[in-house]
Amino acid sequence: MAIATVSAETYLGALTPIIDKVTKQSSGPIQQAADLVVAALRSDGIVQTFGSGHSEALAMEIAGRAGGLVPTNRISLRDVVIFGGEPPDVLGDSTLERDPSIAQRLYDLAAPRPHDVFVIASNSGVNGSIVEMARIVKQHGHSLIGVTSLIQTAGVESRHPSGTKLIDHADVVLDNGAPYGDAVLDLPGGGTVCAVSSITAALVAQMLGAEIVRRLVDAGETPPVYLSTNVPGGDEHNHALEQRYAGRIRRTA
Repeated sequence: MAIATVSAETYLGALTPIIDKVTKQSSGPIQQAADLVVAALRSDGIVQTFGSGHSEALAMEIAGRAGGLVPTNRISLRDVVIFGGEPPDVLGDSTLERDPSIAQRLYDLAAPRPHDVFVIASNSGVNGSIVEMARIVKQHGHSLIGVTSLIQTAGVESRHPSGTKLIDHADVVLDNGAPYGDAVLDLPGGGTVCAVSSITAALVAQMLGAEIVRRLVDAGETPPVYLSTNVPGGDEHNHALEQRYAGRIRRTA
């Protein structure tokens, strides 16, 4: 629920109970999602992540960052330009994420293997590219973890021709806890400010990562985890691990 006064203090006051709600998933959906990822990794799969708009931050939190898993690949809308040869002005279309037809192109460019697991993030869970990607992923037999706002997705109509949403295709749904409209503080003249979904999605991603690593360590396996490139030996460590997944993981700006 939105709070009247706008300040850092009131934002923290609104954010704290949302974080408490999100962390309660650690004993349920997070465990289920971790099981899917570990099963994929043990079958020589990798984690394919996709999010459009600000939900791309969740994909970046999972793929290619210090302290995260190496066998991860971030799929983004700009892949059609970087890898697919489309003209850059394609990305100037603000409605691109609503276009279902781009999903097949993105999937083909990523060239997933059968045991790859997908994590798709969308606060609303209704845009065409997101829903179509989820449909394609399940049609190819991949496990799918969806990260969304259950409140937001329940309050809006699907923008996909099928009328379905991300949650309708996911094997496990992780709730980022964001309220309708994402922002939590009321403005005096109307409207709201200070969104929460990027913060809570990052929390979800790190909780998931922790459970994946816990399973590997408990089984006596060495987790393939990135070191910071800003510490001595980081580059060498990371490049050695990346070679195991050469041609399957892409690291772009």
